[in-house]
Amino acid sequence: MPGLSKCGWRLASRRVLTLPFELGLALRYLRPKKNFVSVITLFCVLGVALGVAVLIVVISVMSGFDLELRRKLIGFNAHLKVRTPGHPLGEWDRVMTEVEKQPGVKGVAPFIIGQVMMQTEPNSEGRGPQSFAPLVRGIDVALEGRVSVLTNRVIEGDFNLRGAGVLVGSTLADQLGISVGDRVALHSTTAMERMLKSRKGKQPELVPAEDFEVRGIFQVGYDQIDASFIAVSLVNAQELFDQGEGVNGLSVMLEDSTPENTMRRQQQLREALGPEFRVISWLDENRDILGAIEVEKDAMLIILFVVMIVAAFCIVCSQIAFVIRKTREVGMLKAMGARTGQVVMVFLAQSSMVGVVGVVLGVGAGVMMVAIRNDFLRFMRWATGRQLFPQSIYSFAEIPALVLKEDLILICGVSLVICLLAGVVPAWIAASMRPVEALRNE
Repeated sequence: MPGLSKCGWRLASRRVLTLPFELGLALRYLRPKKNFVSVITLFCVLGVALGVAVLIVVISVMSGFDLELRRKLIGFNAHLKVRTPGHPLGEWDRVMTEVEKQPGVKGVAPFIIGQVMMQTEPNSEGRGPQSFAPLVRGIDVALEGRVSVLTNRVIEGDFNLRGAGVLVGSTLADQLGISVGDRVALHSTTAMERMLKSRKGKQPELVPAEDFEVRGIFQVGYDQIDASFIAVSLVNAQELFDQGEGVNGLSVMLEDSTPENTMRRQQQLREALGPEFRVISWLDENRDILGAIEVEKDAMLIILFVVMIVAAFCIVCSQIAFVIRKTREVGMLKAMGARTGQVVMVFLAQSSMVGVVGVVLGVGAGVMMVAIRNDFLRFMRWATGRQLFPQSIYSFAEIPALVLKEDLILICGVSLVICLLAGVVPAWIAASMRPVEALRNE
């Protein structure tokens, strides 16, 4: 066995000698030894790996959060909305036919949206009526499936809006104790305005509330929508808001919802319909929240790169300690004719290899942590008894994540550059040594 070990070591040494002089010497210097410098080098590798792993986890979660939020917003709201500012859209069927002719359009449906005052009926447990002011969305049952996921997201009851039927968001139903089959009263803002105006006259008008039956409870998956929206038929919404035969606008679903295509189709519709129509995209409606997420992602990327800079300072310290330890060998190398550039490359290659090993380990650890993120979240909930990722705040039941290739390239590339730059100062110190002084001081 000892003979085999020596043989293997000789073969490994020959392979190292076939490498470029600088790389072979750097690999020899990085060979683990039982000394303080090797321990520091190990911690440098772990520091780089930890920094890369944390960057991958945080940026992947931010990217996943952004993607899931876009999916949920687009799932309930269409990609584009066509409206006529200041008044209802009349002859909407003619306009809808014109919109459907445009290239890239997948589906079109009319909608009415407005706020109402909703009051529940007392329940059997003695709970009194509950009041809330949700947004009501009037939809065409036959066409809504073309532009939203609402028709497929009823979790209790049926998608049935015939007669005086209404669908209620799941979070709102939980808050108000609403079940399928309950009756609710809806007071529209239009009716309230009529009553307020009539009070100034001699004969005050009393507009009674419209009674509706809860036919189903829907869950889009985005808590702010599930907590603030209800849906009724288009005809009932027209009556609630005194729209006559008009609607508030048209929802337009595109075949491609990427930001670039959305803006292109938006401009195309504006030119086709004319200046009296206003075309609003999902990017316009959610500009604030999407912009905030983008800013947070960029800020987290910059802040977390500080972790890599800290790891780079560790590499600087370890390399300087290594240069001091190898002063005699550096002096002998220069005395034997090694050029300054070759000495620099030895120590740059050493810091680069520390960076490469740390980045590879960090990518593996980061991807694994992303894969088990929700299992770890459930374990922490069990261990602490606390809701660490409340759905009411973040609107998601689990932590979303998306590992993007461009994010990995950016993280790995910048990390490697930082590690390479960390070796510049120690390498320059080693290259600046004079052979006579190095040997004399040693």
